[in-house]
Amino acid sequence: MIKKILLVLLIIFVVIQFIRPEKNIHPGPQPADISTLYPIPADVDSILSVACKDCHSNNTRYPWYNNIQPVAWFLANHVKDGKSSFNLNEFATYPLARQYDKIEEIKKQIDKGDMPLSSYTLIHKDAILSDAQKNKVVSWSENIRKEMEAKYPKDSLIRRKPSRRPMD
Repeated sequence: MIKKILLVLLIIFVVIQFIRPEKNIHPGPQPADISTLYPIPADVDSILSVACKDCHSNNTRYPWYNNIQPVAWFLANHVKDGKSSFNLNEFATYPLARQYDKIEEIKKQIDKGDMPLSSYTLIHKDAILSDAQKNKVVSWSENIRKEMEAKYPKDSLIRRKPSRRPMD
């Protein structure tokens, strides 16, 4: 009986290897990239590439184990969630208030130690940020916020919550 169960599990494992999610690889120019609006110093871009862009851009560097199911499904879902929250390559398409919030969120996430995720840094040791690297990214994001505050009216940087009308 145990042999039959193991055989069925092996067959399922082999079959699911052929069901692959679409990869997040879109090389070439990204016309809505954050860098089209705000310069990214080379050292900050290097940090973002190592610690952020796999989940928060349109180009993910996939590890070898992404070729094994169900790992690829987990990673695809993780990248999808990351991109829906904040995508560096789609930043210029965001409404101004969302851009402002997302730039602030960079600082908050780094300060709280929530980004990069511990599940990511467990395997990607190079994504563990030193205090100096964290400070560079936070300083860069704070400079963008200051630039936005100087350039745009304050009320355009505030996200409006949808008003709720009482039901008639």
